[in-house]
Amino acid sequence: MCPACEDFARTVVMLGQLALYAGTIGADLDFVDAIGPSLAVSLPEPPPGVFPPGYNPTEGPEYPGGEW
Repeated sequence: MCPACEDFARTVVMLGQLALYAGTIGADLDFVDAIGPSLAVSLPEPPPGVFPPGYNPTEGPEYPGGEW
């Protein structure tokens, strides 16, 4: 597996584990609030092939309530 693929997969797994932890009884939600955004920001670029060619996340249908 390429290094970027490993980093991406590892970070996604950690985000998932943090989400599971946040749902447990007695979870330290201050910890979750501090670590969650840090993990999300640390996501590397997705490895090639995750999105289809020409994918643009800003394109798509208009959703109700999108404009104020």
